[in-house]
Amino acid sequence: MIAVPQAAIDLAKRFEGFHRVPRADPGRAYPYVCPAGYWTIGYGHLCDPKHPPITETEAEVYLARDLQTALAATLRYCPVLVTEPDGRLAAIVDFTFNLGAGRLQTSTLRRRVNQRDWSGTTTELRRWIHGGGKVLPGLLARRNAEVHLIDSA
Repeated sequence: MIAVPQAAIDLAKRFEGFHRVPRADPGRAYPYVCPAGYWTIGYGHLCDPKHPPITETEAEVYLARDLQTALAATLRYCPVLVTEPDGRLAAIVDFTFNLGAGRLQTSTLRRRVNQRDWSGTTTELRRWIHGGGKVLPGLLARRNAEVHLIDSA
């Protein structure tokens, strides 16, 4: 069984962050609506708006499960990544974690990865920076970090 690359864990934590922590309850995260309009808690875990607050330890458990799901989907749709350096796998796992397996499945990005067209892969990653019809700085930074992992492999 392939483990989630550490770089994917690092990216998810860096860009999702354990946030939405009220000053009155500093050790816990509460549900919030992410920029894409989904209810989320902890490190980007999708949830019900009535989800109870969670600790950082609970958030890490959710993150580990979510990244395992993203890894499985990534390898299902991009099996060539099994033999590629961890950085490339981490970049696409992070993309899948961030945007969902359905987006990867139907994307030109998937085709470029499976062709091992790494230049084309980075071009495709750079296209996924919009939310609500505008460029989101967080998505731009995240895609740039993923591109860096692809290019440095």
